[in-house]
Amino acid sequence: MFPSPRRIARSLPSVAAASLALALAGAAPALADDSGEARFLAENDAAMTTMMNGMAVKPSGDVDQDFVAMMTAHHQGAIDMALALLRHGRNEQLRRIAQEIIVEQQQEIAAMKLAIGAPLPPSAPVPTQTGPTQTGPDVPPPSADAMAAHHHSHSAQQEP
Repeated sequence: MFPSPRRIARSLPSVAAASLALALAGAAPALADDSGEARFLAENDAAMTTMMNGMAVKPSGDVDQDFVAMMTAHHQGAIDMALALLRHGRNEQLRRIAQEIIVEQQQEIAAMKLAIGAPLPPSAPVPTQTGPTQTGPDVPPPSADAMAAHHHSHSAQQEP
C-alpha cells in the first residue's frame, strides 16, 4: 500500500529538514576548514538552539499569548540566522533576502505583540546598520536638526 497524499504532504517538511541536517552534518567537517564557514555554522547552530529553546513555551492558559511567545522565538531565530548569513555569506541575492527577512520578521513580532496588547520591543538600530549613523558610548546620536535636514532633503529629492 502507498501512503495517502495527505500523509506524504505532512511528512515533507520533516523529510526536507532531515535531509538538510544530514547534508550539513556531512559537509560540516569539510566546510569547517574555512574559518568563515566554521563561524557561520557555529552562529547558525547557536541561533537554532536558542530558537528551539525559546519555542518550548510552558502553556499559560492563554492560547494567543502562548502563540506570540512561540512565534517571537521562531521569528527571532530567523533574524539571528539571517544576521549570520550577512556576516559570513557572499551571495548578494541571498544577502538581500536576509535583509528582507530581518525587516519582515521584526515587523511581524511587533504586530503580534500589538495584537495581544504586549509591550513592543525597544527601538534599536537595524542590526545590519554600520557606519557613522550608529550611536554608542563614543558616538553621539545625530541632532534633531541634522535628522530634520536629512529627511527634508530626502523628501525634496522624491518630489516630481
